[in-house]
Amino acid sequence: MQQFVWNAAPGRVVFGAGSLGGLAEEVARIGARRAVVLVTPTQARRGAAILASLGDRCAGVIATAAMHTPVEVTEAALAELRAMEGDCLVAMGGGSAIGLGKALALRTDLPQIAVPTTYAGSEMTMLLGQTERGEKHTVRSAKVLPEVVVYDVDLTLSMPPALTATSGLNAMAHAVEALYAVDANPVTSLMAEESLRLLARALPRCVAGDAAARSDALQGAFLAGVCLGAVSIALHHKICHVLGGSFGLPHAETHSVMLPHATGFNAPAAPDAMARVAQAIGAADAAQGLWDLASRIGAPMSLAALGLHESDLDRAAAIAVASPYPNPRPLTQAGIRALLGDAFAGRPPSR
Repeated sequence: MQQFVWNAAPGRVVFGAGSLGGLAEEVARIGARRAVVLVTPTQARRGAAILASLGDRCAGVIATAAMHTPVEVTEAALAELRAMEGDCLVAMGGGSAIGLGKALALRTDLPQIAVPTTYAGSEMTMLLGQTERGEKHTVRSAKVLPEVVVYDVDLTLSMPPALTATSGLNAMAHAVEALYAVDANPVTSLMAEESLRLLARALPRCVAGDAAARSDALQGAFLAGVCLGAVSIALHHKICHVLGGSFGLPHAETHSVMLPHATGFNAPAAPDAMARVAQAIGAADAAQGLWDLASRIGAPMSLAALGLHESDLDRAAAIAVASPYPNPRPLTQAGIRALLGDAFAGRPPSR
């Protein structure tokens, strides 16, 4: 019999088409009267619409959320939040907006309502990744877990195909890593397999313009986020944090490139997990199946295409092994350098 520990994170999830229409009720439900809306600069119009819908329960909009949650952006937003006398955070968007909400909650302990518009999954976790002085560090705290998450499928209908592909693969990375995590358990593994099954089947349809598949994709992303928050992260997330925090690579795109390679690297040390991944996505081999899916839906296939320089690979490998996360296969600088070399060149994953 397998012994395990399952920690269920508290929180309320509202899922369905049109669920954003109940946002004002959710703000009232947690007793807030001066909610502050958080968005990226490109989502300022959406932020203004939310402000209008909340009426006198909204104190204003902060439209400065940025990728990888830079500490300096958070500190500036904190000053705005205090000036507005906000008593609740409403983060709407992808990982950047939700990351800013979490960073502010960590510093203020204000309640949060997250409204994801991508498949990032951060909204379901107690994890916060912050970038400071060229390095990305992860904080785990109950303070950063949103009290309410509103999943409105309608908000994902306008997601461009390119973002759909990379954001969806980002979500799949959470589920894949949950299956080989050091503290994997039967409950999380069931959710991870269902997440992978939903996303693998929905993403090609979503990219092709099938709006009906969006509900399955968002449900898969929700489950992947639960997985991410329930178990430890490993090699895949470590490398992506290094590439994003130290080299400025875009978040979802980096996850989508690295997923098949990290999976292939760990395959010899986690055969049972890889068999589950392969079955869930309908492939003979987990790593190759993820590679084929990424290619099929038009995701970027190399780190070079994301702007990384070949001269950066040695330094990236050194940073990754300097403070590694628990991983089923031991990390060596030579092994990680080889993995990064394949990902840089766009070669298929190797073992």
